[in-house]
Amino acid sequence: MRQVDKQNSLRESLHSSWLIIKLVVPIYIISDILYYYNTLSYIAPIFEPVTSLLGLPVEASLSLISGVFLNLYAAVAFAAPLDMSIQQWTVLAIFLGVCHSLVVEGAIIKKLGFPNIYSYSLRLTTGLFIAFVATMIPERFFTQTIPIQNFSQKNYNTITELLYNSSVDAILLSIKIAILITMLIFLMNFIKNINFIKKSKQNINKSFSILVGLILGITFGAGVLISHAKHIDKNDMFFIVTFLMICHAILEDSLLFLIFGADGFIIIIFRTIGAILFAFSLTYIYKRTRDKQLL
Repeated sequence: MRQVDKQNSLRESLHSSWLIIKLVVPIYIISDILYYYNTLSYIAPIFEPVTSLLGLPVEASLSLISGVFLNLYAAVAFAAPLDMSIQQWTVLAIFLGVCHSLVVEGAIIKKLGFPNIYSYSLRLTTGLFIAFVATMIPERFFTQTIPIQNFSQKNYNTITELLYNSSVDAILLSIKIAILITMLIFLMNFIKNINFIKKSKQNINKSFSILVGLILGITFGAGVLISHAKHIDKNDMFFIVTFLMICHAILEDSLLFLIFGADGFIIIIFRTIGAILFAFSLTYIYKRTRDKQLL
């Protein structure tokens, strides 16, 4: 990378790290306070059908909600204090990898001509289905990809002790996430500056669009597509968008949960295979429906 690109990447990583610290630290502390005062006992039962279906503790409901409506960083901040197994972290990663930031990313998908009702229902349905299938795998098949000690839920005698220990754990978690994001930003900016990537913005094709979205996420992948949507076949566009809604930013999303010991191999395999199966099946139905309407 050129010196200017490195400087831009460093500024971007510092900015992102600061945003993560401002988001993760308070949410982590709030989650510990909610556990301390047993507040979740009044909220969690509402979402017990979902957490039960996915084999997660009921306390994970706040993680699911914040992930769906906000982002993955808020979700992991709520989930971090929970003492979950490798399988549970992996299942949570699969579901939230598909079903995070629905509002923001739904707005991006809408610019490509696909309504929110489709993007929301597709991601929630497929996320639940794929994650549920992952719960059927025997726990012995899950391996901890990165042997890092989890932030387990602790018992505190006083609120002062909780605030101190929770703040320390939250800062340590933020540092780990910030390091991860910094590495990913440098990697993403390196990929964006490859001549092939730049030229492909003028010569867009289905395979490249999927590759970009798979690695860099919906925002960049859709950004490449938006200006060329008129030149892409409707069936191809439907396939691309459907695939990317289920499987996008596979590196960033997976690595974030690897911090807590989730099985990265299972996350990537399940999201990729799920995206392929659903994208081909729904595109077949979509094509058949369009053909009938044209008759």
